[in-house]
Amino acid sequence: MSRQKPEPVQVVKQRRDAALEALVGGIPYIRHLGIRFERRGDELTGILPYHERLIGNPMLPALHGGVTAAFLETTAAIALAWSRLWEEIEGGRIDPEALGPGTLPRMPKTIDVTLDFLRSGLPRDAYARARIVRSGRRYASVHVEGWQDNHDRPHAMATCHFVMPPARDG
Repeated sequence: MSRQKPEPVQVVKQRRDAALEALVGGIPYIRHLGIRFERRGDELTGILPYHERLIGNPMLPALHGGVTAAFLETTAAIALAWSRLWEEIEGGRIDPEALGPGTLPRMPKTIDVTLDFLRSGLPRDAYARARIVRSGRRYASVHVEGWQDNHDRPHAMATCHFVMPPARDG
């Protein structure tokens, strides 16, 4: 019995990147803020590129607290949705080529967000990475850290709780 030849790494990478782009591209608010995501394996890093309109206090200047909060919450929600989508793609239950506006998984719904603003967000790019603490069938808890120049000096952290959408029948 012969083994099936594995797919080239670039094909797998392109398929995963296309699935992430479809997931992120389906949310207008993400496009409005300019948030994008970089993927390394199954780990995502959210990137909020600096723009003058994101400044809340021009006297300092500092990023608007609401923008920071939205960025962290969005990173948490995308991390949850991506973890579920990743499992479905890798398990062969869905075809990433078929992902589009009508076929994307439903997003988790926010229950609450607790934010810790540790220092002012400076007028530069911000980054965030989420760690899923618990993800069950109905409930999920995610911890997110946001930083700018140095990952070891976060400017904000959040704990987010979500109601998970029902799993898709595949």
